[in-house]
Amino acid sequence: MGGAVVLAGAVWAASGKLNPDFSAPTKGTFDAPAAEAGVKPSSDAPWSVTTMASSIKGKPVSGKPTSLTGEVVDLSCYLQVGKHGDKHKDCGQKCVRNGQPVGLVTADGGVYMLIDEEHDPRRDGLTAFRQFCVDNMANIVKVNGTLTKVDGQKAVYVQGFLKK
Repeated sequence: MGGAVVLAGAVWAASGKLNPDFSAPTKGTFDAPAAEAGVKPSSDAPWSVTTMASSIKGKPVSGKPTSLTGEVVDLSCYLQVGKHGDKHKDCGQKCVRNGQPVGLVTADGGVYMLIDEEHDPRRDGLTAFRQFCVDNMANIVKVNGTLTKVDGQKAVYVQGFLKK
Protein backbone atom coordinates (compact mmCIF):
# COMPACT_ATOMS: atom_id res chain seq x y z
CA MET A 1 0.00 0.00 0.00
CA GLY A 2 2.84 2.43 0.81
CA GLY A 3 4.17 2.18 -2.75
CA ALA A 4 0.72 2.89 -4.13
CA VAL A 5 0.41 6.02 -2.00
CA VAL A 6 3.82 7.22 -3.18
CA LEU A 7 2.80 6.54 -6.79
CA ALA A 8 -0.43 8.51 -6.35
CA GLY A 9 1.57 11.39 -4.86
CA ALA A 10 4.00 11.32 -7.77
CA VAL A 11 1.17 11.40 -10.29
CA TRP A 12 -0.49 14.36 -8.56
CA ALA A 13 2.76 16.28 -8.09
CA ALA A 14 2.94 16.55 -11.88
CA SER A 15 -0.73 17.50 -12.27
CA GLY A 16 -2.94 20.47 -11.54
CA LYS A 17 -4.17 19.01 -8.25
CA LEU A 18 -4.33 21.52 -5.38
CA ASN A 19 -1.72 20.86 -2.67
CA PRO A 20 -0.58 17.51 -4.12
CA ASP A 21 1.78 16.87 -1.18
CA PHE A 22 -0.78 17.67 1.55
CA SER A 23 -2.10 14.14 2.09
CA ALA A 24 -2.27 10.89 0.14
CA PRO A 25 -5.57 9.14 -0.45
CA THR A 26 -6.72 6.67 2.20
CA LYS A 27 -7.31 3.70 -0.12
CA GLY A 28 -7.01 2.81 -3.78
CA THR A 29 -4.83 3.79 -6.71
CA PHE A 30 -5.63 4.96 -10.21
CA ASP A 31 -4.80 1.45 -11.47
CA ALA A 32 -6.69 -0.32 -8.66
CA PRO A 33 -9.53 1.86 -7.31
CA ALA A 34 -10.86 1.06 -3.83
CA ALA A 35 -14.49 0.96 -5.05
CA GLU A 36 -16.70 1.49 -8.08
CA ALA A 37 -19.88 3.57 -8.19
CA GLY A 38 -22.72 3.71 -10.64
CA VAL A 39 -23.88 2.03 -13.77
CA LYS A 40 -22.53 3.37 -17.03
CA PRO A 41 -25.58 4.47 -19.03
CA SER A 42 -25.93 3.76 -22.73
CA SER A 43 -25.06 6.51 -25.19
CA ASP A 44 -28.61 6.49 -26.61
CA ALA A 45 -30.16 6.90 -23.12
CA PRO A 46 -27.74 8.79 -20.83
CA TRP A 47 -30.52 9.97 -18.49
CA SER A 48 -32.97 8.01 -16.31
CA VAL A 49 -36.72 8.05 -16.91
CA THR A 50 -37.31 10.33 -13.90
CA THR A 51 -34.74 12.84 -15.18
CA MET A 52 -36.32 12.87 -18.64
CA ALA A 53 -39.78 13.35 -17.12
CA SER A 54 -38.65 16.23 -14.92
CA SER A 55 -36.75 18.06 -17.67
CA ILE A 56 -38.17 21.03 -19.53
CA LYS A 57 -40.05 19.75 -22.57
CA GLY A 58 -38.26 16.38 -22.18
CA LYS A 59 -34.89 17.89 -23.06
CA PRO A 60 -32.30 17.71 -20.26
CA VAL A 61 -28.83 19.16 -20.69
CA SER A 62 -26.68 17.18 -23.10
CA GLY A 63 -24.94 14.32 -21.32
CA LYS A 64 -22.31 11.77 -22.27
CA PRO A 65 -21.78 8.37 -20.63
CA THR A 66 -18.39 8.31 -18.92
CA SER A 67 -16.16 6.46 -16.48
CA LEU A 68 -13.65 8.43 -14.41
CA THR A 69 -11.21 7.46 -11.67
CA GLY A 70 -10.22 9.89 -8.94
CA GLU A 71 -10.25 10.83 -5.27
CA VAL A 72 -13.58 11.53 -3.58
CA VAL A 73 -13.41 15.01 -1.97
CA ASP A 74 -15.80 17.46 -0.42
CA LEU A 75 -15.77 20.36 -2.86
CA SER A 76 -16.26 23.04 -0.23
CA CYS A 77 -12.90 22.40 1.48
CA TYR A 78 -11.05 21.33 -1.67
CA LEU A 79 -11.94 24.45 -3.66
CA GLN A 80 -11.60 26.84 -0.71
CA VAL A 81 -8.44 25.62 1.05
CA GLY A 82 -7.14 22.73 -1.08
CA LYS A 83 -7.67 19.98 1.48
CA HIS A 84 -7.99 16.33 0.46
CA GLY A 85 -6.60 12.90 1.28
CA ASP A 86 -6.44 10.88 4.47
CA LYS A 87 -5.59 13.87 6.70
CA HIS A 88 -8.84 15.50 5.61
CA LYS A 89 -11.07 12.39 5.60
CA ASP A 90 -12.96 13.09 8.86
CA CYS A 91 -13.66 16.73 7.98
CA GLY A 92 -14.69 15.77 4.45
CA GLN A 93 -17.11 13.17 5.78
CA LYS A 94 -18.68 15.73 8.13
CA CYS A 95 -19.04 18.27 5.32
CA VAL A 96 -20.73 15.79 2.98
CA ARG A 97 -23.02 14.44 5.72
CA ASN A 98 -24.15 18.02 6.27
CA GLY A 99 -24.94 18.77 2.65
CA GLN A 100 -21.72 20.13 1.16
CA PRO A 101 -21.15 19.18 -2.49
CA VAL A 102 -19.17 16.07 -3.38
CA GLY A 103 -16.43 15.97 -5.98
CA LEU A 104 -13.96 13.74 -7.75
CA VAL A 105 -10.38 14.87 -8.45
CA THR A 106 -8.75 12.94 -11.28
CA ALA A 107 -5.05 12.19 -11.74
CA ASP A 108 -4.63 15.22 -14.04
CA GLY A 109 -6.23 17.55 -11.47
CA GLY A 110 -9.65 17.66 -13.16
CA VAL A 111 -12.46 18.48 -10.74
CA TYR A 112 -15.93 17.01 -11.23
CA MET A 113 -19.01 17.50 -9.08
CA LEU A 114 -20.67 14.16 -8.29
CA ILE A 115 -24.47 14.04 -8.10
CA ASP A 116 -26.96 11.19 -7.90
CA GLU A 117 -28.67 11.08 -11.28
CA GLU A 118 -32.26 10.03 -10.61
CA HIS A 119 -33.96 13.46 -10.34
CA ASP A 120 -37.13 12.95 -8.31
CA PRO A 121 -35.70 10.28 -5.95
CA ARG A 122 -32.68 12.54 -5.32
CA ARG A 123 -34.94 15.48 -4.54
CA ASP A 124 -37.06 13.34 -2.22
CA GLY A 125 -34.13 11.81 -0.29
CA LEU A 126 -34.60 8.36 -1.80
CA THR A 127 -31.04 7.77 -2.99
CA ALA A 128 -27.96 6.50 -1.14
CA PHE A 129 -25.17 7.99 -3.27
CA ARG A 130 -24.23 10.59 -0.65
CA GLN A 131 -23.62 7.78 1.87
CA PHE A 132 -21.39 5.99 -0.66
CA CYS A 133 -19.38 9.21 -0.92
CA VAL A 134 -19.14 9.56 2.88
CA ASP A 135 -17.96 5.95 3.12
CA ASN A 136 -15.39 6.48 0.35
CA MET A 137 -14.20 9.98 1.29
CA ALA A 138 -10.48 10.35 0.47
CA ASN A 139 -10.44 7.04 -1.44
CA ILE A 140 -9.63 6.70 -5.11
CA VAL A 141 -12.71 5.23 -6.81
CA LYS A 142 -14.03 4.59 -10.31
CA VAL A 143 -17.25 6.46 -11.09
CA ASN A 144 -19.60 5.60 -13.95
CA GLY A 145 -22.27 8.06 -14.98
CA THR A 146 -23.42 10.84 -17.28
CA LEU A 147 -21.00 13.74 -17.79
CA THR A 148 -22.26 17.28 -18.33
CA LYS A 149 -20.35 20.49 -18.92
CA VAL A 150 -22.14 23.81 -18.44
CA ASP A 151 -20.23 27.13 -18.48
CA GLY A 152 -17.00 25.39 -17.45
CA GLN A 153 -18.65 23.40 -14.64
CA LYS A 154 -18.20 19.64 -14.97
CA ALA A 155 -20.52 17.17 -13.25
CA VAL A 156 -20.99 13.42 -13.33
CA TYR A 157 -24.50 12.20 -12.55
CA VAL A 158 -24.32 8.71 -11.07
CA GLN A 159 -27.16 6.17 -11.47
CA GLY A 160 -27.87 3.11 -9.39
CA PHE A 161 -28.22 4.32 -5.80
CA LEU A 162 -31.99 4.21 -5.31
CA LYS A 163 -32.89 3.22 -1.75
CA LYS A 164 -34.76 -0.05 -1.53
